[in-house]
Amino acid sequence: MVSEKKITRQYKAKLSRAEQKEFRSQMWLFRRAPQDLTAEDLAKLEQLFTQIPQLRRLYELRVRFKTIFDTMTKRQASLALTQLCLDAMDAFAALEKVVCTYEQWHLLILNYFPEGHTSAAVEGINNKARVITKRAYGIKSADSLWTRLILDLNRAQDIVTHTIAGLREVVAGFRAVFSMVCS
Repeated sequence: MVSEKKITRQYKAKLSRAEQKEFRSQMWLFRRAPQDLTAEDLAKLEQLFTQIPQLRRLYELRVRFKTIFDTMTKRQASLALTQLCLDAMDAFAALEKVVCTYEQWHLLILNYFPEGHTSAAVEGINNKARVITKRAYGIKSADSLWTRLILDLNRAQDIVTHTIAGLREVVAGFRAVFSMVCS
C-alpha cells in the first residue's frame, strides 16, 4: 500500500536534522482533518504540498474516504467508494491491494452504513486478550489465564471511570486486604 512514509522517504533523506524535525510537524498537519486546521496550519500544509505534490492527492483521497464514512447512506457510500477506488488506482497504482480488499469485502464494509456500528469493541477485546496472553507467558492453567483475562477486562472498565483519588482508594483497599492475608 502506498503511504505518506513511502512518498516522503526520499524527500526526508535530503533534509538536515532540524529540517526533518520541521517536516515531521508538517506531517502531523497532513494527518489532521481540514476543519481542525487554522489558517496558519493550512498555509503550512500548502507548503508541504508544494514540496511533495503527490501528498496533496493522497490527502484529498483520505479526506474523501473519511467524508464517505461520516456522512453518507449505504447506497451513496457504495457509489462513492467505487469512484474513490477508481480515483485511487489512477493516482497510485500501489493502492491496488486496498482496492482488491474493498472489492472482496464490499458487502460487509457497506453494512456499516445503516447504523454506523463497528466491531471496534470486539477488536479491542481481542487485542487486549492477545496482550494479556503474551504478558502471561508461562501460565500453565487455562483457568488462570481466563481469570487474568476477566480481571483485566472488567477492571479496565472500572479504572477509566475513576479519578486518581479514587484509584488511590482502590489500591489502599487492596493493600489492606493483602496485608491481612499475608500476615
